[in-house]
Amino acid sequence: MLGFMGASMIGNAPSAPISLPAGNGDTSPRADDSIAGIAQAVLPVVVSIDVTSASSSGTGSGFVIRSTAKESFILTNNHVATGAGDSAEITVTFQDQSQTSATVVGTDASYDLAVLKVDRGNLPVAALGDSDSVVVGDATIAIGSPLGLTGTVTSGIVSALNRPVTAGESNDLSFISAIQTDAAINPGNSGGPLVNSRGEVIGINSAIATTGGSVSGQSGSIGLGFAIPINQARRVATELIATGKSSYPIIGVQLDLNYSKPGALVQEIVPGGPASTTTLKPGDVIVAIDGVKVGDGTELVVRIRAKNPGDVVELELSDGSIIKVTLGSDHN
Repeated sequence: MLGFMGASMIGNAPSAPISLPAGNGDTSPRADDSIAGIAQAVLPVVVSIDVTSASSSGTGSGFVIRSTAKESFILTNNHVATGAGDSAEITVTFQDQSQTSATVVGTDASYDLAVLKVDRGNLPVAALGDSDSVVVGDATIAIGSPLGLTGTVTSGIVSALNRPVTAGESNDLSFISAIQTDAAINPGNSGGPLVNSRGEVIGINSAIATTGGSVSGQSGSIGLGFAIPINQARRVATELIATGKSSYPIIGVQLDLNYSKPGALVQEIVPGGPASTTTLKPGDVIVAIDGVKVGDGTELVVRIRAKNPGDVVELELSDGSIIKVTLGSDHN
């Protein structure tokens, strides 16, 4: 059995880096397309995030996505920004080890995303790639602060795409159509970038699979890491910076999440919602969206959340019929 946990909020991180004898190695710039060259280019935009309250503390990662002359915005995970409670103090540490306090601009638990603001301008900004162009086998590099070890770089490949992942609890449950990677991701990596061979961010490291369904803080990488696609995160981050809130797409139905057969059973059509103008009705079973099979109601929600409000989707029913729905929107 596999469980999912956010790769963040690690307490009791090492209080000081491990000291080893220094060598006389060559630290000159590496080739731009090498792992070392990519790391040298991306590390300056990556930060470590420490969240501390009276009762708990934790460490996560993030990266700068926008910077003006006076302030900068950092993208991270919701479970990093809110993991120690609403009254927690947030400290951001840059690669040069300088620190500053941060405030929360906005959060979206359903996408597990948050934007922080620091009163420091003219910072280097991450180059954002196109997660829709990613294919299985592409090279990946994960950068962050696993177990509080800042500036850690690991590498791997894209192992799978559109992997339905849900993590969190109750009101903080997130639905992610994730990029799966075997680059080592551990607690503390959450919120850090997953980049491609050009040094462009293609995802935000968010969760890892654990054996036995355990969410123990002792769980670590077993080669199954999951990242939020950057195209999805870009829209949410833009809305959070502009308004402090974000939207998500809906089809306007209630699903029976206890339905045990393949597909998603429609329990109710929401009056005035997008589906109310179609022939979709209670009792229908949705088995695919845009040609992609869905195993259950949760997977359907994940697939819909990967879309944008206003997109037109095709829902395939168990009887073979196709219904087109223009996605509406709701706000967190």
